[in-house]
Parts: sequence; structure tokens; C-alpha cells
Amino acid sequence: MNDNQGSPSRQAEPLGERDLAILAFENRWWQHAGQKEEAVRAAFGFSPTRYYQLLGALIDSPAALMHDPLLVKRLQRLRDTRQAARRARARNAD
Repeated sequence: MNDNQGSPSRQAEPLGERDLAILAFENRWWQHAGQKEEAVRAAFGFSPTRYYQLLGALIDSPAALMHDPLLVKRLQRLRDTRQAARRARARNAD
């Protein structure tokens, strides 16, 4: 019997090339000329909306956290701060 099967602590799936490219991009996007949205389109060929969907899922993955814990934690903090600000604006608008 395999003790790791079905266990939440099971080894994380390895990151694919696209995931690694997204993390690398997040580490250096500010080096690109122009806006981040333009750089996303040029680097990946998809919309910024799709990029942020993929990034959001990626930073919640254990494999991404293992790959680059400082970057992933920073991105999670930024996301959490933006979500808290949106919630506060929504409460104030009521």
C-alpha cells in the first residue's frame, strides 16, 4: 500500500514550461518596455485576463511555492491586499 496516495501532503505535481515561464516573467516583467499588459501579450500570446487567471491558480499551487517561495508569497500578499481593498470599497459603496 502506498502511503502517499490520496494524501494532502503528497508530492506536488512538477511545474510545466508555461508555469515556469509565468513565474520567471513575474520576476522580471518590469524590465520590459511599456505596460505589463503589452508585455504579457508579447511574451505569451494571450490576453492579460487569461494571464492573471493562470497566475492566480499558479500562486496557489504547492509546486510554485516550492519553486520560488519568496516570489509566490509576495504575489499572494499583493493579491490579498487588492482583494481586501475591493471588499472595503464595496462595503463603503453600500
